[in-house]
Amino acid sequence: MSSMNDSGVATGPAPGPASRGKRLRGLAATGLVAALAAAVATTLAAALARAAGVDFEVPDGGESIPLPGFAVVTTFFSVVGTVIAVALLRWSARPAARFLWTAMSLTAVSFIPPLLAGANTATTIALLGLHLVPAAVMIPTLARSLRTPDF
Repeated sequence: MSSMNDSGVATGPAPGPASRGKRLRGLAATGLVAALAAAVATTLAAALARAAGVDFEVPDGGESIPLPGFAVVTTFFSVVGTVIAVALLRWSARPAARFLWTAMSLTAVSFIPPLLAGANTATTIALLGLHLVPAAVMIPTLARSLRTPDF
């Protein structure tokens, strides 16, 4: 039995249930490692911004966003992105393309809260930049994993 790629060309044996499960687990593991890397990178970038004078004070509560808060939020949303990637791998005929479209759209939507928070210009610009850090780690890593079969 052969599978067909998007161009309609036979690519070899169709992956069986064991291969699909292995690929789903591999993608999940890759996503979790990438989530950790994204959290570390974002927290380091936030620490550098804070050292450069950005206060990360949001007027709504009047307190500064703590550095561990960047790690927690980044990890949470990176795991959400990994779940989306796994779901697309499981149920989409074109998971990499669908993931790229979804991830880029969600990244664009994530710019709205910093723009509406009412923080000073330095904090707003830093927060917008800090949304790009995990996106730069997670999106290419997961998209590459969705394109490359592990069997």
